[in-house]
Parts: sequence; structure tokens; C-alpha cells
Amino acid sequence: MTNCDVLVIGAGPAGTLAAAILKDKGWDVRILEKQKFPRFVIGESLLPRCMDHLREAGLLDAVEAKNFQKKIGARFVKNGAICDFNFSEQFTEGSTWTWQVPRAEFDMTLAKAVADKGVPVDFECSVEDIEFGKSHQITTYTDASGNSQTLHSRFIVDGSGYGRVIPKILKLDKPSTFPPRAAIFAHVKFDARTEESRRIDIVTITDRMWAWIIPFSDGRTSVGFVGELDCFNGMGTSPEEKFQHCIGMNDYVSKKLGSIEFTMEPKEISAYSISVEKFYGEGFVLTGNSTEFLDPVFSSGVTFAMESGVTAAKLIDRQLKGETVNWEEDYVKYIQKGVDTFRSYVKGWYDGSLPAIFFAETALPAFKEQICSVLAGYVWDDTNPFVKKHNRILTTLSKVVSIIDEDK
Repeated sequence: MTNCDVLVIGAGPAGTLAAAILKDKGWDVRILEKQKFPRFVIGESLLPRCMDHLREAGLLDAVEAKNFQKKIGARFVKNGAICDFNFSEQFTEGSTWTWQVPRAEFDMTLAKAVADKGVPVDFECSVEDIEFGKSHQITTYTDASGNSQTLHSRFIVDGSGYGRVIPKILKLDKPSTFPPRAAIFAHVKFDARTEESRRIDIVTITDRMWAWIIPFSDGRTSVGFVGELDCFNGMGTSPEEKFQHCIGMNDYVSKKLGSIEFTMEPKEISAYSISVEKFYGEGFVLTGNSTEFLDPVFSSGVTFAMESGVTAAKLIDRQLKGETVNWEEDYVKYIQKGVDTFRSYVKGWYDGSLPAIFFAETALPAFKEQICSVLAGYVWDDTNPFVKKHNRILTTLSKVVSIIDEDK
């Protein structure tokens, strides 16, 4: 039997940042990770808000030493038109750049940096069951040698991402409000490292499909296509056949990438958007994709992972010190506010209201700084009207744009 103050499930960004914060506050922390690192996962384009969290967790220097591709903005492309956002021109005060990262290397860097702080990180450990209590949690897991182990902790942070350990044990999953979509993606040999390409490209393929192009610092580029499930019908049976078909559907993508040489074969995931009934419970809290995953279009996944991991860690610190913590107010409502803001923008992307604003020359300049702050991940800033009024401002503005365009 091994004891610790806090058990963290998952060594991704949510888990490692939570562990780093708690360790720095003096708690005995341990991480159990199901997979062997390095391992691939999607979510390769960070947002500037991530820099604030890496700095607070004391992990920024470790990441900076890896010389990942610097990202200064996001570019949206449709029918030859380009809408370019530069994070240095945002409304909210904050970080003005971030990185584009191969997640295998990025997550391994975070795990190693946390281990260097003195947090044990045990890979290839699969959590089988948890016995929850008011002040004592008993976790049963299988270790890397296949042996069954038991670990006692005062609190558990679930940062298991798509593994969704606690939601599965407690049956907390509930369907997303978004229609099911699929993503086909790969890494290709393509050196996009120019001043122009220090940003992610989001390319409209059809009204129901879009693509990402994310250059890395080592001559590889991540390319993916996202659409509703039936968008990929008739494209072939294998992920590679579908990927190649998608490349040929758009001149901007096909001309930019040229002849495709894979450095990672195409993969496919589907119906990835999901939610949960609750974010916390007796002796545990859910973080990152264990709580909710929306859509990859605005690269919000890693940002929410870090935001929730850091926020949860600070609340756990207070609770373990004997303070009364209002998890509903200080965690659920706070995280949900950011999720709801991004949900409005994801909805606006797919219903056409956001692209209408992006590509309307008469409307965007007056609001570009405010929208840029949302794209940078600063979705908790109520001084920004595009955050405070997120649930109606995009629809209203897109209608105004339509009227102005008709008058012209």
C-alpha cells in the first residue's frame, strides 16, 4: 500500500500542471499514467493563455528549452480570402504568442519537468477501480508489470483526458450538444517555417468541412480535416484514402503542401465531443477532457486542460489545509464560463455567422481586437463584449454584416 496526499490520473497537460502546483505548495503528489510516453495525441496548437499557466506552474523554462515552433496568430482561409489574426493585437492584456507542438514531445517534456520537481510519474499503470470516501480514496490499478496495486490518497485529480477514468467508473458521461463529427489527420514532411507560417491555418473546405495546417519546428507539419460523419462518405475505406481525397478538394491546401510524404500515417477519430453530469464529487475533481471536449477548431482543448488543472490544484490546496471550498462557484461556474464562451464560437463557426464576420471587410476591423482575445484563450475577460455577450453577439453582428453587404 502506497499513500499520498493527491493522486493525479493522467500525465497530460491537465495532470502535470495540477501536480506541479500542488507539489510546489508542499503536498505529496503522485501521477499514474496509462500509456507509455512519448505517445501521440491531438491538440498540437496552443493558445497564448497557456503561457500564463506554464509560467505559474514553473514549467515554462522546460518547454522553452525545446525550441518548439513559435505561434503568433491564426489565419482563416476561405475561397482565396484570408483573415489574419495576430495575438499582439488583442484586446485583453496577456501573452501575445505561444507554441505549436508535437504533443508526444510536449507532454513528455511536462512529465519529465514534473518528475524533476520530485513527483513520481508511473507510466503504463491502468486504474481499474476507485473506492470514494469523504477524506480517503482507495485506488486499485494495474502496474507496468501487470501486478495489481492499491494506492490510498486524500484527493484525486482526474486528468485522464479521452480515457475519462472517473466518468466511466461513476457513469457521468452525457452526450454533447454538437452533432457527431470526425477528424482525419496526419503528420507530413513539409517545412512551413517562415514568418508567414508562424500561425495555424484554418481552411474552409466546404460549408461542413474544414482543415488545419500546423507547422512544427523540425520540418514536419500537422494536417487534419474535420467534418460531420457523412462528409467523408465515398472517400474510400482507409484513413489514408480519405486524407488524400480531402487534400484534392481544396486548391490552397493542395498547392501549399504539394507532394505528400507522411511522417505519421493518417489516423481517424470520430464522435469526440462529449460532456459530463458533474465536474467534481466527494474526494475528486475532473479536469481537461475528462470534463468536456468541444471541437478542435479553435485549439481550446489544451487551454482548458491547463486552466482546469491549475484552478483545481489551488482549490485542492485550500481544502487540504482545512478551508471550506465552494467547488460549484469557484470551479464549476468558472470553468463552465470559459467552455460556454468557446461553445458559442464553435457554434458560430459551423452555422456560418463567424465566417461571415471574418470575411466582411466593413465589419471586422472594429471588433478584431476583441475577437482576437477570444482566439487567444482569454475567454474569462468580461470587459470584452465578445466574451460577456458571447451567446448572442455573433448572431447579431453577422446579421448586421449581411444587411451592410446587401446595401453595398
